[in-house]
Amino acid sequence: MDLDVRAGEMLAVAGPNGAGKTTLLRLLAGLMRPSAGEVRIRGQRPTRDDPGPRRAIGLLSHHTFLYDDLTPAENLHFTARLYGLTDPAGATRAALEEVGLTARADTPVRHLSRGLLQRAAIARALLHQPDILLLDEPFTGLDAPSADRFRALLAAQLARGRALVLVSHHLAEAWDLATHVAVLSGGRWALEGSRPSDLAAFHARYAELVHG
Repeated sequence: MDLDVRAGEMLAVAGPNGAGKTTLLRLLAGLMRPSAGEVRIRGQRPTRDDPGPRRAIGLLSHHTFLYDDLTPAENLHFTARLYGLTDPAGATRAALEEVGLTARADTPVRHLSRGLLQRAAIARALLHQPDILLLDEPFTGLDAPSADRFRALLAAQLARGRALVLVSHHLAEAWDLATHVAVLSGGRWALEGSRPSDLAAFHARYAELVHG
């Protein structure tokens, strides 16, 4: 497959279970090596051993990367120090406020609901102000107000010139934000291009491509 996402663009990727959506994000994040070809982030290859290119990436995956015994504030402060941010405490406060989690900042992660846990994971992905956001089912567990807030947050990221790749079984959740859409099937693009205006027509085309 070929993939090119530029600043201020969002590629929304759909596909059935096992199509390779999570693998795609892991490849882009430098957590896996492609069997052929190469991945470049701002012209550089992300790898496990070279943290340079990966600093530009914010990854939200099925794993929260949060420590259960720490609070959201402690988790984010620790992450900020790992990234070498000059003001870890300030970055932590800003990230928690951005996702509406300030009131639960000092609650151990293990005691958070699924929705609050997702918001903490989102805050962690955004903490270091990455240029590229890789989002795997980011609306999981979010109630309607939280989902609306997250959509506004994504819109702000795009307005700042960030590049986004969002994987979801329910593209309607971020349809209006997407600049491009793709259907992944069997590890290959079954469809890829600019986002059409008609979501219903896209769903019909998706069913045709995936289910025949």
